[in-house]
Amino acid sequence: MHPLVGLKVPEGAVAVHWFEQSSFALKDSAGTIVQIDPYSPRERPADRFIYTEPPLNESELPTDFVLLTHAHGDHTCSETIRRIWKTSDATRFVGPEESTRQISEETDVPTENISEIRAGESATLNSLTVHAVYAKPPEGDASADIAPPDVTHLGYVIASNGVTLYFSGDPINNFAEHNELISAVAAHKPDVGFLTNHPTEGEFPFYDGCVKMATRIGLKHAVPVHRACFVTRDYDPNEWASNFPTGGPEPLIIERNSHIIYQ
Repeated sequence: MHPLVGLKVPEGAVAVHWFEQSSFALKDSAGTIVQIDPYSPRERPADRFIYTEPPLNESELPTDFVLLTHAHGDHTCSETIRRIWKTSDATRFVGPEESTRQISEETDVPTENISEIRAGESATLNSLTVHAVYAKPPEGDASADIAPPDVTHLGYVIASNGVTLYFSGDPINNFAEHNELISAVAAHKPDVGFLTNHPTEGEFPFYDGCVKMATRIGLKHAVPVHRACFVTRDYDPNEWASNFPTGGPEPLIIERNSHIIYQ
């Protein structure tokens, strides 16, 4: 079985396993397991993927809930979802409209196990509370020449055991300049943020924008994600961490396919 299954999580803590890219599993002290944006395709050509072996055998990780941030292939992966469902046919899947529609059309998950969530809404996942927030505003940002996104992009703030975690999804490049996006996250006072960024690509915050995003939200710790998966979209987490000034959010680097216990 996956190491998370037998892990004893103390009160006041949450275990966070990062697989790669923006794929996570959480476990709280009550034993609830939640996967976020699970992505473990089996076809992994070396010219596209850094690692030719997938980070997870889904049959080894029975899962109570799956949260999806948006309907792009590395965040809502029907192939992976089908294997999760085969492993644990009580799993509930929660995500924006495009992701839930994709699951309904491309997998055998029944409709009663699929729930749509919108920005501003909350959901109870056993002992965890999930708050959905926008990662990208639906209208884009015309002033910055950023077009509206092709699908709904959400992030999630997850509260459990006195710990609050923020998963950014794929945020707009200038997220830190959008007061309404910042305030929606900051209102829940997250302790740690798992933040998509890239030094040059431009769709997501650059390093300095990621630092500003973490600082304005008021995070204690920031974790770099959306990396260690694709050959052409990787970046150096230590270079990212070097942009954080002393006295601000503390950078925290998790090794690929490993977990931390955050408390």
